[in-house]
Amino acid sequence: MEVSEVERRLKTSLKTGLTEKEAQRRLRRCGDNKLESKDRRSLLASFLLQFKDFMVLVLLGATVISYLLGETLDAIAIIIIVILNAVLGFTQEYRAERSLEALKTLSPPGATIIRGGKFLQLPAAALVPGDLVLLETGNRVPADVRLVETLNLEVDEAALTGESVPVEKRASWIGEADCPLGDRCNMAFMGTTVTKGRGRGLVVATGMQTEIGQIAGMIQGTEEDLTPLQKRLKGLGRWLIVLCLVIVAAVVGTGIVRGYSIYQMFMIGVTLAVAAIPEGLPAVVTIALAVGVQRMSRRRAIIRRLPAVETLGCTTVICSDKTGTLTQNQMTVTRLWLAHGTLTITGGGYRPEGEISLQGHPVSPKEDRVLQLSLEVCLLCNNSHLQPRGGTWEVIGDPTEGALLSLAMKGGLDRAQLEKEQPVLAEIPFDSYRKLMTVIVGDHSRRALTKGALEMVLPRCSRILTNQGLRPLTPGERERILRANDHLTGQGLRVLALAYRDVEPGTSPRQVEEKMVFLGLVGMIDPPRPEVKEALQVASGAGIRTVMITGDHYRTAAAVGKELGLLAGEGEILTGAELDRLTDGKLSQLVERTTVYARVTPQHKLRIVRALKARGHVVAMTGDGINDAPAVKEADIGIAMGKTGTDVTKEASAMVLVDDNYATIVAAVEEGREIYENIRKFIRYLLSCNVGEVLTMFGATLLGLPLPLIPMQILWMNLVTDGLPAIALGVDPGDQDIMRRPPRPTKEGIFAQGLHLKILVRGVLFALCALLVFSLSLNWRGGDLDKARTIAFSTLVMAQLFYVFQCRSERYSVFELGLLSNPQLALAVLCSTAMQLAAVHVGKLQPIFRTVSLDLNDWLLVLLFSSWSVVLEGMLRSMRRRTLKRLIPVKG
Repeated sequence: MEVSEVERRLKTSLKTGLTEKEAQRRLRRCGDNKLESKDRRSLLASFLLQFKDFMVLVLLGATVISYLLGETLDAIAIIIIVILNAVLGFTQEYRAERSLEALKTLSPPGATIIRGGKFLQLPAAALVPGDLVLLETGNRVPADVRLVETLNLEVDEAALTGESVPVEKRASWIGEADCPLGDRCNMAFMGTTVTKGRGRGLVVATGMQTEIGQIAGMIQGTEEDLTPLQKRLKGLGRWLIVLCLVIVAAVVGTGIVRGYSIYQMFMIGVTLAVAAIPEGLPAVVTIALAVGVQRMSRRRAIIRRLPAVETLGCTTVICSDKTGTLTQNQMTVTRLWLAHGTLTITGGGYRPEGEISLQGHPVSPKEDRVLQLSLEVCLLCNNSHLQPRGGTWEVIGDPTEGALLSLAMKGGLDRAQLEKEQPVLAEIPFDSYRKLMTVIVGDHSRRALTKGALEMVLPRCSRILTNQGLRPLTPGERERILRANDHLTGQGLRVLALAYRDVEPGTSPRQVEEKMVFLGLVGMIDPPRPEVKEALQVASGAGIRTVMITGDHYRTAAAVGKELGLLAGEGEILTGAELDRLTDGKLSQLVERTTVYARVTPQHKLRIVRALKARGHVVAMTGDGINDAPAVKEADIGIAMGKTGTDVTKEASAMVLVDDNYATIVAAVEEGREIYENIRKFIRYLLSCNVGEVLTMFGATLLGLPLPLIPMQILWMNLVTDGLPAIALGVDPGDQDIMRRPPRPTKEGIFAQGLHLKILVRGVLFALCALLVFSLSLNWRGGDLDKARTIAFSTLVMAQLFYVFQCRSERYSVFELGLLSNPQLALAVLCSTAMQLAAVHVGKLQPIFRTVSLDLNDWLLVLLFSSWSVVLEGMLRSMRRRTLKRLIPVKG
């Protein structure tokens, strides 16, 4: 179908696109432009799956036996608690699932379109048939698009057709009605990738109506990758199940030998197994990861893959781009060197308001031919757009090109008029290897306009343009240009060279960029972000080295590196040319002291990442262009730019920076460390409590004591202590000095730093306290078994609730942290305490839990035995820290 016919049928415009009103009407009619997800399990099915656990089924079977034996009250109570536990488990899993679903919406794919004559960047889901879409190198095609304009456009369709070679696209009519999918060269399909060139097209199908939507079943049903920690914990869970069952079997066997009834010990064994096996571990870990990731998103870092959360805490080197990450990416042209002098340009940002002057006198392009041609190159050799928004001007496209557009507009050039007089006929696009871009413009007479790195442009030039005319580019002239470049780069300016050539009929594409005429040098300032210096210091204090990687000139990179403090001390600088001469072995040595890399290509980035990894570093690497994708993927943590990054780079990354800001990387590292520490806290708490419960029962049977807990009390304890407090602990704020510690070794297990011993010791202490207070109550406080059990029961519950505050930190005491510094935890403990008081003192609950009311002296005994170890350890921690501060003064 011809382009004009497509335009007519879609009732749209090739110039201005749809109106916003019409687009919204079509969106309501067609729905969001996204593939339907697989059917989710119903809430009822998810709830019923909570009863699928083998030990829960055994417990339910035992409950039936209790009922048949006449223990009706026990049977009903056990069923109620099992249901409450199922509700808690269901809530945890539902929250984890919803959190993971929310992560998928944090970084939606985007699209650049024209609506109502305005350039807009929207989520791809908002596209409708008839929208006018712009496609550029690195873009993921957001819908099925009928191309109406192409320029060297090639698309990788491997995801759809399996074709391994990118397909050349054009806008012309094919003519065949039933053309095979792979031969539709005037179509770009949803999910494919632009590998070269650019184009425009009209959306003809969205969502499930696209070609890939019609085969969506083939790409559904993929599961989320488990993180390394989740995989280890899954294995740990299986090991703990076996261990718990062995210990429970020992408890049951010992009890039977000691004379307890088989039925009684069977019920104890089953309930103890249900309570001791940490079935909530996977859900709470997932919640901790997902909630932490959502906290990162609020700090402008979007995690695309959960395993990156763990790796962030191990980061030892951050390889960061300069432009836009360490700097503000608010490019402003301040200098323009021409053959007859250096011009000064006023005005800041992208706002096209300012003055061009030479030695204080305003200069007009109408009176300066070299200036006029230079501004034409800036305007026409340019794929970006400037537009006002909210009192400021923003760039749609590359920030460098935005600065060049602003310069041309300050000189009074009108883009629409100039493009009408000199339409762009062809383009040789910029890439990171060529480091230059050329367009051919004109109607009757044609001209090539080029911009790029000086070392790439100058060798292609044979003449220079002055206001007196053309003259040969002699060695002396070349030296003068190089000195001017050194002067500009020495001021920290980013420099581009401008050139042109008249294209005679019969000139081959290879000859277009030869024997060119040199015009001048554009110097742009891009000041460092104000928050970056502090972020660099924080990273250094955390044992993380920052490396700046840029395609800019050596002198520009050196000036910025010095300003940021990256070249202080032993820091060195390497250029891409020097990298090419280095062997991998030599580079492996130099990466340890090199902090700035200049004039590098994406291939150099890949070598740098591999060299750092070979030295044992955990590397975070930023990237934006399509050619950065291999290095981003190779890094331990690939980081894509949210504003300037291509879709391909984002797909390869583990994390996306919404604001393209280096400080956001450091904030994400801090969050990553906190998340990992919170998981350690939760595991420490949960397993210590479970070990304490099991050892209490095991110790009682070994010592020949009456059983200190009955099945109902064990199940209740599991509900009260393993529920809300554990979840609140999983989202605890981190220690204040977490970014003053060295990175965690990647091979360090979750039980490192003696965590397994802390769990075992605390479990033993729980058991000793419970057994001691039980014996005291049984032998010295009247010999009432129900009262002794109530005291032991309450002591274990309260000991675990006190202990949860101690688990918040392995360095600071509860007194230093403050009880209310985690309000969720304080509220959770308060609720659990209220539930325990109800189980002890509410008359209707006492027969269920076999409890009796306790007086003030009893509660003082409970509080003494449940809190002493936490208070003592807290005091010892505080004393130790004060002593260390006196011996070794700590800054900050």
